[in-house]
Amino acid sequence: MRHLQSIGSSVLTEGFRKYLLASTVALAALTAAPVAAQEIRAVMHSGLRVLDPIITTAHITRNHGYMIYDTLLSVDENMKPQPQMADWKVSDDQLTYTFTLRDGLKFHDGKPVIAADVVASLNRWGKRDTAGQMLMNYTESLEAKDDKTVVLKLKEPFAYVIELIAKPSAVPAFIMPARVAQTPGTEAIKEHIGSGPFRFVESEYQPGVQVVYEKFEDYVPRKEPASWTAGGKVVKVDRVVWVNTPDAQTAINALNSGEIDYIEQPQIDLLPLLTASDDVTVDALNPLGYQTMARLNFLHPPFNNPKIRRAALYALEQKPVLGALIGNPEYYSVCGSMYGCGTPLATDAGAEPILTENNTDEAKKLLKEAGYDGTPIVIMQPTDVTSVSPQPVIGAQLLRDAGFKVDLQPMDWQTLVTRRASQSAPSQGGWNMFFTNWVIPEVWNPIVNPMLNSGGPKQAWFGWPDDPKLDEMRINFAKAKTDEERKKIAADIQKHAYETVNYIPLGEYVPPSAWSDKLSGVLKSPIPTFWNITKKE
Repeated sequence: MRHLQSIGSSVLTEGFRKYLLASTVALAALTAAPVAAQEIRAVMHSGLRVLDPIITTAHITRNHGYMIYDTLLSVDENMKPQPQMADWKVSDDQLTYTFTLRDGLKFHDGKPVIAADVVASLNRWGKRDTAGQMLMNYTESLEAKDDKTVVLKLKEPFAYVIELIAKPSAVPAFIMPARVAQTPGTEAIKEHIGSGPFRFVESEYQPGVQVVYEKFEDYVPRKEPASWTAGGKVVKVDRVVWVNTPDAQTAINALNSGEIDYIEQPQIDLLPLLTASDDVTVDALNPLGYQTMARLNFLHPPFNNPKIRRAALYALEQKPVLGALIGNPEYYSVCGSMYGCGTPLATDAGAEPILTENNTDEAKKLLKEAGYDGTPIVIMQPTDVTSVSPQPVIGAQLLRDAGFKVDLQPMDWQTLVTRRASQSAPSQGGWNMFFTNWVIPEVWNPIVNPMLNSGGPKQAWFGWPDDPKLDEMRINFAKAKTDEERKKIAADIQKHAYETVNYIPLGEYVPPSAWSDKLSGVLKSPIPTFWNITKKE
């Protein structure tokens, strides 16, 4: 961690005072909070509007999920699965997995967590999550043997059962009451009852403005030290309030003045305003960082034409996108690996087009060969989240330079998250391209990487590629016996994915977080966590 120099920020700027008076009910509510309630006030990367963490891969909804739900298994800082709600054992023939719930598990409504809740939750997760879908394809049965025991039986050995149930992101396998988990995967849940370390205070929730969580007094943490999403989730404050503050300068002023305690992703070019303060710590809590990327829609022209998709691959460049997104090269790097650079499966196989600069002429040539007729590329551009706002602007210009006609459509992030699920034609409310980011643990092998699921309109992630060969290769990866065999298959998968332009990786970045020195115990993790933190007044 870096403790930084003071700039004497003891009072709010006049602009922030106006912001408080004019528009932020949330911050006003914070100042009115009872003195006795020890509260962490945080500005997250986005406002929260979608509350169901199983129907979306939006990171803000995933973060919300970790506040109020728990998971059967978790992953520690060594990237190894660990027991969380349950221990497990595996039969000698590798076909039967038995999970035993630990004592003391209770939902926020006071009811005990039982095996039937786990079964219903895993079934719903397995219908929505791309990796969960693969696991369910291998599953013969998933049953509650008794209130404490869940038994999963496979049709044939599948090496990634534990890793997929424990995976920390994309769609984690959060456990909900059975009555909630029985909600069809196509519908959002209406009750938000978990058994996690915090309780969602629905009466104080204001979509896009503030989210309030209270310590769940009946939560029984594990005995092990907290590590990533594993170990003891010990809550040491009474409340956590997420305050939606889209203006980056306003958020930084608020942290420097003590009105808030934490910013998940401060704007990089404004970091000097924080690094100059003795009262603020700036550090990368997720050292593995993020991969940013462009996703194309395979269902509609022009990207239903593989040659036009390849033209887009040649048109887009990583450095201009990363430069606009982050600015400071200290925090980003060019990377051609779909699994993240520095990971065990990292490879440049097939990545030459994205790693070679100034490919505009090649893109123009491909467009001409494909007979591109000027069909506009509808690109969705979120305007309210700094981590996904610059990429579409730069990407649109790079595509125009290559000869594409581009229709850049501004919207807020939550509108994009909703609209990207539409399979309608772009002229009828659909889209052709959007940009997003994944934490590296979401993409670091072909099984967990949601972008590489190619099950078409019914199963693939938004964009809906239908590529049986790619899915067959992923199955072969899952069946591989040695690390050498896995590395070879992973490289072949990536080469094929670049050839078909499954998606376009646009480099990696490691965004720092910032927090008041009143907070101690802030954990490093790919997920923002609020357990283990102590706040001094």
